Parts: sequence; C-alpha cells; structure tokens
Amino acid sequence: MPCAHLEAQPLTPRPAGFEPFCLDCALTGDQWTHLRRCLTCDHVACCDDSVNRHASRHFEQTGHPVMTSEEPGEDWRWCFVDAQTA
Repeated sequence: MPCAHLEAQPLTPRPAGFEPFCLDCALTGDQWTHLRRCLTCDHVACCDDSVNRHASRHFEQTGHPVMTSEEPGEDWRWCFVDAQTA
C-alpha cells in the first residue's frame, strides 16, 4: 500500500548555502554517522546508526513523518509512521 506521507512530502532540495550537521550532537560534542533532514521543517539530525539517534527523536517529539538523507549522492525519503522508503 502506498504511503500517504511520502506522497504528500516530495523530495525538496536543501536550502541554498546550507551545510548540514547535527546541531544536537554538536552541542554535546558527540559524533554522528549519517545525517537526515526533516522534510516538514528542514531540521537536520543524525541517523539511527549514530549513538544519539536524533532524527528518530525529532520524529518522536514533533510527529514530522518524513526524513530524507543528507548524504552526498543519496535522494531517498523515509516515513517513520509507515516504515516505508521512496
């Protein structure tokens, strides 16, 4: 079954001049593995392979359902609600 969240939130380019980093990790001095960007509010956070899992925490705190990869050459989206990718 197609995911309505993914259909409602197409992949959008990152804002011009934007250099991604996990602010939450930067504030605590932790390292991140990979970065994800929320397609609702453009918040950037670390993935679940990172110690702090800030992207998942962002979803849990805000309910924003769709993240995209901020890794070079990747253009997929992930829906936390339906556990689907596009």
